[in-house]
Amino acid sequence: MADNARAKRLADLIREVVAQKLQRGIKDPRLGTHVTITDTRVTGDLREATVFYTVYGDDEERAEAAAGLESAKGVLRSAVGAAAGVKFTPTLSFVADALPDTAKTIEDLLDKARASDAKVREVSAGASFAGDADPYKKPDEEDETPETDGDAPA
Repeated sequence: MADNARAKRLADLIREVVAQKLQRGIKDPRLGTHVTITDTRVTGDLREATVFYTVYGDDEERAEAAAGLESAKGVLRSAVGAAAGVKFTPTLSFVADALPDTAKTIEDLLDKARASDAKVREVSAGASFAGDADPYKKPDEEDETPETDGDAPA
C-alpha cells in the first residue's frame, strides 16, 4: 500500500513539473499553450511514467505537439529528476488522451437522440389514442358489490 501511495505522489509531482516546464521552460513553438497535461501514471517500481496530454487544435497540431513532446522528453525528464529527488528518475512516455474525442462522440450521440426525441414529439403532438384513453380494464360498478350466499346474513 505504501508503494502505491508513493507512486501516486510521484505521478502528481511529474504532472505538475511537466506542465510547468511546458508552460515556462520549453521554447519549442510546437508546444504552445494548446497542450494540456491531463493525467500521469507511474508503474509500481517507479521506473516508467506515462504522461497523458490533450491538444486543442486539429490533427496537424496534434502531430506537431507529439513530435515536440518527444524532442523535449530529455529536458522534461531532467526537470522531473531535479524536482523529485529520487534515486532513479522515471522514463517518460507521452500518450494523447482519448477523453476529449470520446466526449465529443458522446455529445454527438446525445444531440442525435435529442433531435430524434424532438421529431417524435412533433409527430405525436396532434395524435390521439388508438383506443380508449385508459387501456386498462376496470370492473363495472355493479361487479364491485360483494356477492352473498342466500344462507349467510347480510
